[in-house]
Amino acid sequence: MLAALAPGHSVLGGALASLDARSTAKVLRALGASISPVAAARVVEIRGRRRLTTPAVTLQCGNSGTTARLMLGILAGHRFSATLTGDASLRRRPMRRVTEPLRQMGARVDDGGRDGLPLTIVGGKLLPLEWRLPIASAQVKSALLLAGAVGRVPVALREPAVTRDHTERMLGAHGFDVTRSRGWLRLEPTGAFHPFAMQIPGDPSSAIFLLAAALLAEGGEVRVAGVGLNPTRTGYLHVLTRMGARIGVLDEEEPFGEPIGDLVTTPTALSAVTVDAAEVPGIIDEIPMLACLAARAEGTSRFHGVGELRVKESDRLALIVQNLRAVGVTAEAEGDDLVVVGREGPFRGRVVTAGDHRIAMAFTVLGTTRGSRIVVDDPACAAVSFPDFGATLAALFGRPA
Repeated sequence: MLAALAPGHSVLGGALASLDARSTAKVLRALGASISPVAAARVVEIRGRRRLTTPAVTLQCGNSGTTARLMLGILAGHRFSATLTGDASLRRRPMRRVTEPLRQMGARVDDGGRDGLPLTIVGGKLLPLEWRLPIASAQVKSALLLAGAVGRVPVALREPAVTRDHTERMLGAHGFDVTRSRGWLRLEPTGAFHPFAMQIPGDPSSAIFLLAAALLAEGGEVRVAGVGLNPTRTGYLHVLTRMGARIGVLDEEEPFGEPIGDLVTTPTALSAVTVDAAEVPGIIDEIPMLACLAARAEGTSRFHGVGELRVKESDRLALIVQNLRAVGVTAEAEGDDLVVVGREGPFRGRVVTAGDHRIAMAFTVLGTTRGSRIVVDDPACAAVSFPDFGATLAALFGRPA
């Protein structure tokens, strides 16, 4: 998105060829940016423009909430009308958490009286914004920061908890003054988007599946190379450590303001864990895998304040409980808390994903334990975020994909 807003030629290495990334590229192409194919092991070349152009088609965001919400922020600063939609799952996800503050900034939004997609946004000259986010959401925060950057107005945000900060780091690298003080995050429109070259770090939310497979295995070692180690994304490593995992970090460096390194781990006997609500914003995407690991841990694990899982690609909280029970695990949703009782022995049963990539991958990993037979109804949905997941997991165990 930032490269599409930078007039000139940008180069991105290591880009994830996921369906979500391809949805973003498709939307940006419809808005006038030139973007080469997003494919495995290929450098992505982008020719951006200072201002995006009026789309001739409805912008199809696929399954990607990040695409939809961040693009709303960018479009708010453009003087034209654009309609966004997505697949059935994305159309059910709430959007007013983004569109309400954008309306305060001066954008016009027609959502047909629904809190979701499709909706039409008409951007233009924006007003400064001071906004208290009712929930901790990196997507909402990023959308509003991008609106301020594109619309050239100050933005001040107060988060109930600190969320992932990739957007702040990238905007800072483009000269925007982004500061955090006394609980407020502030952006001043001091920067400008310039073409750049960047090697994208490996996705930490994808790395957890490979680390978890190693923790549940009976021998060997796994080293996941070049993983993003941004401290707002590595909360799950602290949770795994409390469960007894020994995870090493090697070859650390920090290109373009984003720390990266290799993660190494070996099989471990896990113990139950308690996760506080304050930790959840930083590990929200990793909870399905952590819950499956808790199914193998000794004791009862509790995840407090995970209600936001209900409005992800699926009702993840309900699906985690339903599927853990289906494979023989005692699990409950108590209000906004998740309770999982660990057990020994194999896991057997059929898992319903509802097309949710993280549910599919988490239970596939759980199914690698000795004697387990877990049938995942839609393993292909992993391609939303991890296109080669099946082949990569099979390679860890020396099996054909």
